[in-house]
Amino acid sequence: MRDTIGILYANSDGDQLQGLAQYRPIAAVPFGGRYRLLDFALSNMVNSGLRTIGMITPFFYRPLLDHLGAGKSWFLDRKAGGLYILPGAINGLRNKNKFYIKDLKLNYEFLYKDFAENVIISSCNQVFNLHYEEALSFHERMSADVTFIYREDGCDGAQPGQGCLNIGNDQAVHRIEKSLSQEPTHSSNDIVIGNSLGILIIRRHLLMEIIKGYHTVDTADLMEVISENLNSLRVYGYPFTGYIKSINSVQDYFNGNMDLLNLPIREKLLLGENRIHTKIIDNPPTRYGSHAYIKNSLISSGCEIDGEVENSVLSRGVIVERGAKIKNSIILQKCVIRSDAKLDFVILDKSLEVDMGNIINGRQNHPLVMPKKPLI
Repeated sequence: MRDTIGILYANSDGDQLQGLAQYRPIAAVPFGGRYRLLDFALSNMVNSGLRTIGMITPFFYRPLLDHLGAGKSWFLDRKAGGLYILPGAINGLRNKNKFYIKDLKLNYEFLYKDFAENVIISSCNQVFNLHYEEALSFHERMSADVTFIYREDGCDGAQPGQGCLNIGNDQAVHRIEKSLSQEPTHSSNDIVIGNSLGILIIRRHLLMEIIKGYHTVDTADLMEVISENLNSLRVYGYPFTGYIKSINSVQDYFNGNMDLLNLPIREKLLLGENRIHTKIIDNPPTRYGSHAYIKNSLISSGCEIDGEVENSVLSRGVIVERGAKIKNSIILQKCVIRSDAKLDFVILDKSLEVDMGNIINGRQNHPLVMPKKPLI
């Protein structure tokens, strides 16, 4: 797909993650034991043949650079094209918008110097596996200016900045609801209400014209601009039927990790032909002691397990001592669970230690988050 480049928005707001995104952007939040959230959006573009991808970063972008490096794990350490780290113009105030025009204006040269016909734009707070070939073929076949990737489940669970699409039988978008408080508009029985997933395909020249026309409006958002110009643009929707989970809250994060314990979901997301790439870390295999008991859990490499782990996801290098019991929990990298400690419905951030005999309980609809401690 030499005629397509990608832009990833890695600067989404993470205020609803209760400390998990306090010292890292939401795109760099660990997920599924060995991944970061950005791995999914980035891998989808790479697996679809994109070789030039720009990532718009937030102010605190160091964790992203630590994870990405030169992009080698995603085959993007290239002489031509590759991974571009792009600065973000706006930080914070992203609860109602996703794709600020000012961010694009600051990186206008990235678009200007390329010769691609289309640009795929995606947020980085979603867990999904999508090959863009069919969507791009649809985009070209319809001679579309913009194609939104959407899910045919109405607007239930739609998040700010995504929007609800009124889509006709010809897949043309007739209306974009700007606010989730608005009731979706049905103009006829032939209208489908789709939930925009924060992923779109747009003509590069059109995107450049939009940037020129709206860059002076501080809070202009690409979704709103397209909505305002629906009458003059060819805007279509392409349905996505696979698994996708938007991570906008602690509950979303917890449920998304727990979904990986469901084998059919895990196979579709991680074990298919298009694998999700991540930073390669050379760890020894996990060591299981004589008292280890594991049930329905994902255990990453480099762990030492001599206690009980059930319905949980453990990242690399976690130590679970004899007598410790972990249930329904997410334990991030290099945590230590001492003897006879008990955890249930807990999200434990990196490098934390639970003392001997401690009991920490959350609830299924309100998991307890223990954020990592600052170094100074």
